[in-house]
Amino acid sequence: MDAKRGRVAVVVLGDIGRSPRMQYHALSLAEQAHVEVDIVANGGNKSIQLRGLSTVSKSVALLLKATIQFFILVWYLCYKIPRPDVYIVQNPPSVPTLAAVKLASWSRRSKFIVDWHNFGYSLLALSHGRRHVIVRIYFWFERFFGKMADGCFCVTKAMQHELAQNWGIKATVLYDHPPEFFHPTSLEEKHELFCRLENDLSHPNGIRDCVSIGSKGPADSGRAVRQEQTVFTERVGSAISLKPNRPALVISSTSWTPDEDFSILLEAAIMYDRRVSAALNESDAAEDSHFWNGMHDGSRFLYPRVLFIITGKGPEREKYEGQIRKLRLRRVAFRTMWLSAEDYPLLLGSADLGVSLHTSSSGLDLPMKVVDMFGCGLPVCAAVGPTMNEVNGALP
Repeated sequence: MDAKRGRVAVVVLGDIGRSPRMQYHALSLAEQAHVEVDIVANGGNKSIQLRGLSTVSKSVALLLKATIQFFILVWYLCYKIPRPDVYIVQNPPSVPTLAAVKLASWSRRSKFIVDWHNFGYSLLALSHGRRHVIVRIYFWFERFFGKMADGCFCVTKAMQHELAQNWGIKATVLYDHPPEFFHPTSLEEKHELFCRLENDLSHPNGIRDCVSIGSKGPADSGRAVRQEQTVFTERVGSAISLKPNRPALVISSTSWTPDEDFSILLEAAIMYDRRVSAALNESDAAEDSHFWNGMHDGSRFLYPRVLFIITGKGPEREKYEGQIRKLRLRRVAFRTMWLSAEDYPLLLGSADLGVSLHTSSSGLDLPMKVVDMFGCGLPVCAAVGPTMNEVNGALP
């Protein structure tokens, strides 16, 4: 008779789609450790927006929100899922997650494990400052309940050292590794992917730029020989090839939070566009469509078009989308989108360059997106941080 399988509850107070590390924990536990896994997380609903409130009212509203979340989370952890042997909780956020999971683990006699991705108080300090009373309370809460854990993981050796020296917490470094489905994309996979994304890339609503103008669409069914065209690829019969006049594809994934300053990317795009125009002595008075048609028919190759695709969801997305719409660029286009779990690694493996603008609020975490990009064989341009030298340790 088979021994009873263990059970683990993976807890994320937030959108599980924006927490790949916890998704991979769940997959690894189920497929390699052969345990039952329950995921307690949001499915991706928008967070509550607190607009037009005074400082005092906002603080009260946040306290009320945290209290409601605490009781809902305890109810789920204690009554809605079978008793697990272990709770693994992502931190941050710390409030009220750590307290709720600690209470549930105590009442159900389960182990309480914290996976430290960053420090919640340091993220809060981005908007309030480190001396703010709310930040100090958050820091105390995070450390108090963090020390109650039966075990801890963390993402870097630098964070391990900080937890041991200043928090009194012993943690094991568990580097992120790219799953097997992050790999270079074959030419056929690229073509199929770009066919699926063709409308989003070539025909976005209300956008006219160097990628949208002149596109012929994914297919031409009026010919005897099957022909398909995308922005990057074309198929004639059974033969697939990359288009010689395709744009350079630059990919960045983000949670659209304050620790990623996308104005850097916008400024780089403007700089490239202006320098190319100056090098070619192009007149600012000329119609943009004249240049775009030349780029599409292949008569203007010297400097490539650049398509930036930025994937992800988060609070600052609308802000940057508004800034992007105001840009008037001849050789640079932007697309913001949310990709399926199947298409995201394929897009990484199809790109020419990856960009990570993550700057750690604590200086101790590591952007997993860089590891995933390396897994796809993608060169990466990343913001320099004190833990970037640990990226190689995260690679298999």
